Amino acid sequence: MSLGKVGFACKFLHPDQTQKKKILEEIQRPLTEKCTTVRWLNSQHRDVAEQRLWDIMVHNSQAVYNLIEWVGSLPERQRMVRLGSNQLPVYTQADWSYFWKRTDVNDYAAKYYSRAGELARQLGVRLSMHPGQFTVLASDNPEIVERSIEEFEYHANIIRWMGYGKSWQDFKCNVHISGRKGPAGIKDVLPKLSTEARNCITIENDENSWGLDASLELEKEVALVVDIHHHWVHSAGEYIQPSDDRIKRVIDSWRGVRPTMHYSVSREDLLKDHPVDTKPDYTKLLEQGYKKAKLRAHSDYMWNTAVNEWAGSFRKDFDIMVEAKMKNLSSIPFEEQTALI
Repeated sequence: MSLGKVGFACKFLHPDQTQKKKILEEIQRPLTEKCTTVRWLNSQHRDVAEQRLWDIMVHNSQAVYNLIEWVGSLPERQRMVRLGSNQLPVYTQADWSYFWKRTDVNDYAAKYYSRAGELARQLGVRLSMHPGQFTVLASDNPEIVERSIEEFEYHANIIRWMGYGKSWQDFKCNVHISGRKGPAGIKDVLPKLSTEARNCITIENDENSWGLDASLELEKEVALVVDIHHHWVHSAGEYIQPSDDRIKRVIDSWRGVRPTMHYSVSREDLLKDHPVDTKPDYTKLLEQGYKKAKLRAHSDYMWNTAVNEWAGSFRKDFDIMVEAKMKNLSSIPFEEQTALI
């Protein structure tokens, strides 16, 4: 049986986190994206601000390359990573978007992100991105929808530069349904997206308004990402099984491409007295006074071996993105543990 890949999101952490903060920052900096804010840029002379944006682009395009190179040095089943969304800060901000439209800026970005994409394909590293919470494609406010499309297309530009978006799900760019219009709103937006964006978009169930059943309304239009922790919260405690018909429908939505799922678990400091070899019982936790908002938060590490075993049972059909605060220091032990199941 071929097991799927396991990856982590956005940031590399050095294995020895006992070192001094400055030393860790120095080690991690070449693989970590930089950012800035509109407030800082607006406080500077225009030349200074533009130079800052240029320097960030140079650093971040190299940091992506370095991160892919490091992930590519791992065992094959650990070669998966989500890239951060702040690669090109203020890309969609009205006062600063002009900078990213400059020919010299576009030429540089296209050249160096292309280089990173080539490396990922060479090393067999599976890549993804995840636009943030303000990308609300299913909003009932047309202005928010328009801004959300712009934000998604910003991600699509990076994907395009990296040489992806040419075929169905050669790169995953994931969003939640969000917004009051729900699945119908997503259907309305899809024709407005570029070809690359439509090839890469995936829709994930959330833990609040739009659960797995809502996502499945889009199974014929987009590839679906099942987040099993979100489903555990939204369903009030169901540990959905790989044999469930809904999971089969998720798999089918990928049209032959290996699907990706998301996995996290409630925080270990919240459930510090809970046995690590027993799956948390959602109903009992609520009865004991735990709040949904607390239970949905992501842990630092994948600390519960029983939940890990359950999540690992999906690996025969899925690649798994581990969403944990300790990034690769959490995903790698999870992959090693579940490879033995």
